[in-house]
Amino acid sequence: MASRVIPVEAFDLVVFGGTGDLARRKILPALFKRYCAGQMPGPSRLIGAARSELTTEGYREVVRQALREFGNTDGGPALEGFLGQIDYVTIDARGGTGWQELSALLDINDHVRAFYFSVGPGLFKDLAERLQGHRMVDANSRIVVEKPFGRDLESAKALNRVLCGFFDEGQIYRIDHYLGKETVQNLMAVRFGNMLFEPLWNAQYIDHIQITVAETVGVGGRGAYYERAGAMRDMMQNHLMQLLCLIAMEPPAKFEPDAVRDEKLKVIRALDPVEPHHIVRGQYTQADGVQGFRDDVDNPRSKTESFIALRCHLSNWRWAGTPFYLRTGKRLKGRDSQITVVFKDAPHSIFGPDTGRHNNELTIQLQPNEGITLDVTIKEPGQGGMRLIDVPLDMSFAEALGPDADAPDAYERLIMDVIRGNQTLFMRDDEVEAAWAWTDPIIQGWEARGDVPKPYDAFTSGPDTAQQLMRRDGREWRGIDS
Repeated sequence: MASRVIPVEAFDLVVFGGTGDLARRKILPALFKRYCAGQMPGPSRLIGAARSELTTEGYREVVRQALREFGNTDGGPALEGFLGQIDYVTIDARGGTGWQELSALLDINDHVRAFYFSVGPGLFKDLAERLQGHRMVDANSRIVVEKPFGRDLESAKALNRVLCGFFDEGQIYRIDHYLGKETVQNLMAVRFGNMLFEPLWNAQYIDHIQITVAETVGVGGRGAYYERAGAMRDMMQNHLMQLLCLIAMEPPAKFEPDAVRDEKLKVIRALDPVEPHHIVRGQYTQADGVQGFRDDVDNPRSKTESFIALRCHLSNWRWAGTPFYLRTGKRLKGRDSQITVVFKDAPHSIFGPDTGRHNNELTIQLQPNEGITLDVTIKEPGQGGMRLIDVPLDMSFAEALGPDADAPDAYERLIMDVIRGNQTLFMRDDEVEAAWAWTDPIIQGWEARGDVPKPYDAFTSGPDTAQQLMRRDGREWRGIDS
């Protein structure tokens, strides 16, 4: 099954921080793939903007090397054609260098203009002021900002005030790359496109829901950032929060940006405060040849968590009494992102106690192998009476849709949505602030108590107390696949 490529109109995309790690690893490879798919029309341009004093030819060489390293290409006509649509401007975000040159490049045409702020939040105001001051922003312009969008409610509100002081909310695209993943979007298709599931999608039939985002890597070169942020700010407040919203939201009236985001906002606002005994924080220690978290962040007394697990509840009619278990961590036993919906037992078993307990489970695998599995109970083949076993109805997207169904990378989809002006997969200002309003008291609580994260060996499933969080309720975490 070949995927359908929907054309977009010609555009100019300016990437501030165009020589940085995010641009090299994600943005440039994503744009090259969209170019190869025919979604970067001939008049379109990519304009890199950074402090590095490079010529356009010098920057094209940077792009060439980035695509060799991260874009799985060694050259050829497609690469040369892509490079031919690239310009570069040396720019000072807090000064006057390069702004007139950038303005002159953009004044050539009336394309859609998108400005990607692939820089730290501390530069957002400077960039916004200069874009407006040099009259490079019009009604058809968009800006893209990356996380972290603040580190608490106060700073998030301040950033929103800065951006909304220069741009309309409809021009601001707060990107969370998790929302661009094919399987994440399939959450809405599975829920709202199949009559099979929606009548059962509530507290009457669902026992609990688990959301896991596990990584094998440590903090690497991000030690200084991670020591300030921790897993709660870096992952739970945004990535896992968005997954929770999509799995728990009510059906929107239409599949339109504000309709979808209105329903997500209702989920966040329905979240109860989290009790201290429903919080587990962990910190990986040295094991199997890798150093521990405290060595990685260069702080032998660090109280920052590399792992967090929570038990959450929503106060609304659909989910009253159904717990949501969320966990994420570094240096775990596998790279595994999944959502598991565990349905309740049948109200009465006709097969007797010897057959054991059997649950229907719907597992949505986000990475590394995207797909959906539904565990159903059947009779075990053979003689000897009625023995029940659970077997999966398994749909791997790669197998079911065939080799031609090359699902685009999250950044490919999200950048094209920016060009189209589609904000469905981007966070709105009130959504960001509501997430921080729920997150801040949790962080303030453990800081006031002086809680220290529990140690766990690298490449395990996290601290033992995370397992106990579930076992106290008579439940088990689904295993982390390696």
